Amino acid sequence: MYDLLIRQAKIPDGSLTDIAIHSGKIAAIGSLDSSVTANRILDLHGKVFVSAGWIDSHVHCYIKSPIYHDEPDLVGIASGVTTVIDAGSTGANDVDDFYQQTRQAKTNVFVFLNIARTGIVTQNELADMAQIDKVGVRDAIARNPGFIIGIKARMSSSVVGQNGIKPLVVAKEIQQENAGLPLMVHIGNNPPDLDEIADLLTSGDIITHCYNGKPNRILSPEGVLRGSIKRALSRGVLLDVGHGSASFSFEVAELAIQQGITPHTISSDIYCRNRINGPVHSLAAVMSKFFTVGMSLEQVIDCVTCNAADALHLRSKGRLEVGADADLTLFELQHAPKVFLDSEGFSVTGEHHLVPLAAVVAGVTLFTDEGRSNDVFKC
Repeated sequence: MYDLLIRQAKIPDGSLTDIAIHSGKIAAIGSLDSSVTANRILDLHGKVFVSAGWIDSHVHCYIKSPIYHDEPDLVGIASGVTTVIDAGSTGANDVDDFYQQTRQAKTNVFVFLNIARTGIVTQNELADMAQIDKVGVRDAIARNPGFIIGIKARMSSSVVGQNGIKPLVVAKEIQQENAGLPLMVHIGNNPPDLDEIADLLTSGDIITHCYNGKPNRILSPEGVLRGSIKRALSRGVLLDVGHGSASFSFEVAELAIQQGITPHTISSDIYCRNRINGPVHSLAAVMSKFFTVGMSLEQVIDCVTCNAADALHLRSKGRLEVGADADLTLFELQHAPKVFLDSEGFSVTGEHHLVPLAAVVAGVTLFTDEGRSNDVFKC
């Protein structure tokens, strides 16, 4: 007998499947015999979409952070997201405390460790090179295996001050000394120039805020992809959205996607202020914006499931397959006009948008507010 059996679930390509879960893992998937039993059966009647659990690869959810903070479950399961990656809120000084806090969360929480020992307690954490402690980073990673899954360097002028490209050079050294952990690089205003940044990046490195509308962006003034970014992508560098309060432009995203420059991962850069007041609100809202710039449902879902799991080396997540973690997101695709804002204050009206109804984490179903009132789950 299974723990949970989900019947007649609609997957993003529109086909229907059954999913059986046992001991926190996907135990069977496909058209299962009517005699199959489970402790709990959830029949979706082909009316609700199911995907592997959504992964938000760029959030800020360390509650003690003085600048960017939130609670993991408010940016996670409350909006259908099963896994969140805090992107640099903490450094070697406070990541242990963060780890202990996350043990109470129902959402899976992982960390990109800031190369600055303090994390983000000020906006200029890399303006003093003494803040970067290679030994401290190494020891923090050793103390928190499986929690720290990568490192983070914020490479914009307000963060690095007069240090230019130097913090990224050290970040690459740290990466090489720590088994090639994924490196996420924040881009914003220059200096350093984006070309300098891109030329240092190697396969698997992640550029976040990839569609920002600032002058130091991935498109040239003529609206075509910078040569340095084209070369970086050819080396296997990945693009992450990292929407945030000041780092997403509809115009840049649309121009880039028209040229085939799609994101590898879609992430929110969410924290309490831009969750409550916008323009982010939730990962689902950010994902929905990409329908308006030409991406399909399957492409969007891949960006928060298999693509994210691969980029973050989360081998047991991101796919609907036997043996994978039983992390699922149940959602609707609603067809109704909805106004979306980017970080530049520009608005577009989308014709359809995603509404998360539940997150299943290790086989445990946790309904969102919309899911609790959905008639499908009352049958």
